[in-house]
Amino acid sequence: MRRTVRRRGVSRPPATTGTVAGPGFAVVDVETSGLSTRRHRVLQIGVVSVGPTGSIDDSWSSLVALPWRFSRVGPRRVHGITRRALRGAPPLGVAMADVSERTKGRILVAHNIGFDLEFLERAARRSHVQLDERGLLCTLVLSRRLDPERALGHRLVDVAARHGVSLDRPHDALADAYATAEVLPHLLTAHGVELDSGGADPEVEPLDALMWERRPPRRRGLRGALARRRRRRARTPAR
Repeated sequence: MRRTVRRRGVSRPPATTGTVAGPGFAVVDVETSGLSTRRHRVLQIGVVSVGPTGSIDDSWSSLVALPWRFSRVGPRRVHGITRRALRGAPPLGVAMADVSERTKGRILVAHNIGFDLEFLERAARRSHVQLDERGLLCTLVLSRRLDPERALGHRLVDVAARHGVSLDRPHDALADAYATAEVLPHLLTAHGVELDSGGADPEVEPLDALMWERRPPRRRGLRGALARRRRRRARTPAR
């Protein structure tokens, strides 16, 4: 499930140049029972391993057992996952241990990574599992940076279609992760970053300007509302 916003505009030239060598990328996607990390759960996880040259080296996906037998699975018309399909699926801790192993030391990539990462980190905390990625990239942000006025659509299906990538099962975690992995080299090239296997020493400097930065946790309640109001006032120019 994704929340995306469309705006309109024109493209701009690449932001950075360079060649990347190193351990590669782990492209992830999650399907969930809803949009809230506090109230909803991960139902399916997909991870695609991408090498330094942009080639897909490995893939893995797993359904995730519900914490309670009659837990809600959310909008089945979107993800197509039923409670019956989740019977016998690995528990969250087992799935997250696999995710931790497959993403360790790699650059973590997702389309709208803020959504996927928030669910994965909460799931990791619940499972007492450590996520140890090397950095974060968001293909949604990379696509939007090339089109700052939003003249184009930037949903995964839109970005995939523009680059000739097939996405025949949208909202399946593995299919979405595969599509994201295949559009990643196109987006990096558009930003002036080439993928290369040369060099034994991992180097990610060319990606520094493109890395996705974590936002501070959203403060809730009255204090959070007052803090957001102060930030809005600070951004508003004086008349």
